[in-house]
Amino acid sequence: MKRKNKGAAGIIIIIAIVIGIAVVLGGQWNKLVKLDEDVNGAWAQVQNQVKRRADLIPNIVETVKGYAGHEKETFTEITQARAGVQNANTPEELAEANDNLTNAISRLNVVVENYPELKANQNFLDLQAQLEGTENRIATERMRYNETVNVYNQAVRRFPTNIVAGILGFSQRQYFEVSEADNEVPEVKF
Repeated sequence: MKRKNKGAAGIIIIIAIVIGIAVVLGGQWNKLVKLDEDVNGAWAQVQNQVKRRADLIPNIVETVKGYAGHEKETFTEITQARAGVQNANTPEELAEANDNLTNAISRLNVVVENYPELKANQNFLDLQAQLEGTENRIATERMRYNETVNVYNQAVRRFPTNIVAGILGFSQRQYFEVSEADNEVPEVKF
């Protein structure tokens, strides 16, 4: 009888340990999934704002074309930079495309300076205000994205979650880093 009780008690202990490990692994899995989705959501917001900015650009270009139609090289450059933003898939690609668009907008600013009547156009002023607001939104969403990536990366690297992350294929995510030129907020003064 004693032998059967010892065997049953051993099986119960093993089952309890297995259940305990499963609960811990399940909790770590759920935590990593939540954090991963938080990063995905924050990234989507960055993309939304950068796309909004890219969507405003054709309206600005068309308005400027009405006054400065001979500045074709600048307009072509802006169109190409905008396409780069729309085709970017990673934080690195988007940061580079965003830099190119910022540079193109800077060159557009130079063109606009030569047309005082354009700077007084109400449609142009409205577009300028929308673009400035979008620039602020992009900065805010980049910050939120990087904060979310920070939390996620810390979880992926900390013990014991790092073991679970390694086994289940969770790895660190990229921050949205900007170039030195993009660290300065572009002056959207038309």
